[in-house]
Amino acid sequence: MIKTLAKSIREYKKASILTPVFMCGEVSMEILIPLVMAKLIDSLQNQSVPELMMYGGILILTAILSLTFGTLSARCAADASCGFAKNLRHDLFHKVMDFSFSDVDSFSSSSLVTRLTTDVTSLQNAYGMIIRMAVRVPLMFLFSIIMGCTIHWKLTMIFLAVVPFIAFAMLTIARSAHSIFKRIFKKYDALNNSVQENVSAIRVVKGFVREDYEIKKFNAASDDVRKDFTQAEKMLALFTPVMQFGMNFAMVVLCFFASKIIIETGNSPAPELTTGEFSSLTSYGVKILSSLMMIGFAFVMMTMSQEAGNRVCEVLNYEPTLESDKNGEKNVKDGSIVFKDVSFKYSESAQKYALSDIDLEIASGQTVGIIGSTGSSKTTLIQLISRLYDVTEGEVRVGGKNVKDYDLKALRDQVAVVLQKNVLFAGTIKENMRWGNKEATDEEIVEACKAACADEFIKTFPDGYDTYIEQGGTNVSGGQKQRLCIARALLKKPKVLIMDDSTSAVDTKTDALIRHSFRTYIPGTTKIIIAQRVSSVEDADMIIVLDGGRIVEKGTNDELLKLNGIYADIYRTQTKTKEDRDNG
Repeated sequence: MIKTLAKSIREYKKASILTPVFMCGEVSMEILIPLVMAKLIDSLQNQSVPELMMYGGILILTAILSLTFGTLSARCAADASCGFAKNLRHDLFHKVMDFSFSDVDSFSSSSLVTRLTTDVTSLQNAYGMIIRMAVRVPLMFLFSIIMGCTIHWKLTMIFLAVVPFIAFAMLTIARSAHSIFKRIFKKYDALNNSVQENVSAIRVVKGFVREDYEIKKFNAASDDVRKDFTQAEKMLALFTPVMQFGMNFAMVVLCFFASKIIIETGNSPAPELTTGEFSSLTSYGVKILSSLMMIGFAFVMMTMSQEAGNRVCEVLNYEPTLESDKNGEKNVKDGSIVFKDVSFKYSESAQKYALSDIDLEIASGQTVGIIGSTGSSKTTLIQLISRLYDVTEGEVRVGGKNVKDYDLKALRDQVAVVLQKNVLFAGTIKENMRWGNKEATDEEIVEACKAACADEFIKTFPDGYDTYIEQGGTNVSGGQKQRLCIARALLKKPKVLIMDDSTSAVDTKTDALIRHSFRTYIPGTTKIIIAQRVSSVEDADMIIVLDGGRIVEKGTNDELLKLNGIYADIYRTQTKTKEDRDNG
């Protein structure tokens, strides 16, 4: 885990190294302060003004240097931890962008969001503490013991005697809390999933007046997280009283024996322990036990961040199921498509194939319609073309080559997909259009929008093509959103254009106009149209009927009508006149 996470430090190595270096300076000054203070107290008793002034000056200088080193260390730690978190988010997001659909499904989008936010923040806090405490704590502990032993080694052993007790308590508490934190992160995923689901589907929630139900469900999930966090915090809260008990016990014992020594030997010419030394020894004792307390706090932070680190590394070390061939073909010759003995299921453990025995040849430039009942795997079929999923058996060829032999980016650049669920991003219409072609001119954008019958409504907006689209396209209608998405795909001038029920929200006249414009705007492009309406596919060069993940009928509109099968039934149902329905 540490090796994986360390790769995200990169350009912040300098700040990460300087943090403990400056911390060494701060510790050195802090170790000197009690020693100088002892000399200062003894000079007061001796009534030596020159010594008082000298030790007073040294004390002020040491305090200033300690402050300076501490400030520099804190600034470097802030740069290092925040930079580490930035790189970690970048690496996670970059990794997720390489995931296939099945990879995202295996993690769930809400879990990935939690890892990119909550988990990374936990690691950021832990890293900032580690690069400071990893040097400060052991040095402070070691030097304080050494300095204490130079004053009176027997009294110093009092502090060391309580170390095993505190260490045992610390390990016991941390071990118990770790299992709870591991459970909490999984519940965070469920909580985030609930939030994401409700925000994205807020219109459905309000449409069915389910606000109260969803609020209760969220409150239950939130309360579940609260209970676990409360349990973990109660355990961790024991750290402070345990530490305080150990410190206070050690201080009481120290005061008893030290006072006894001072009283018995204080008036001798060479006292075993002076008042200043007692003060200094007390300070070193506090630093010894404070170091243990810092270890405790660092241990708590590590306990909380360990599971976060495991979850982050799980994503970073995950091998995507789809990988682009590094030496893959970058040129897609044409839009011809071949499915050869293709079968597909979404996971190895799935009992049933989503697609079975698919054999299909589509010539470049053809228009192909795909129709079938809900759940017949129409969308699954076309997702194999752009390699959003890999086939389980058989092969898919585009432009004469197996899709696995292409550079993935090059393949997807030539296969434009207008999804069933249309997505627009926050930004102007022009900015959304340039997702299709970032180099597109304003004239090319207008031309594509005209082909998609979008220009007519864009002109009615006060800002025209500079109209701002809200996130998800919430300020345009469903039909307008579909036409904008079609225009965006047309700007790519792809070899293959796939329309996944992408005109369901437009009227039949507009649907016909869009299909007609395809013949002139992208005549050489292979066009695959998935639709529920036969009117959207009846003029296609070939119509495919899917049922239960299999091709059951294939041919032109006239040929399929003559078969008098599933397509003919759908055609008659959708084209019946009112008189036919009344008679039939």
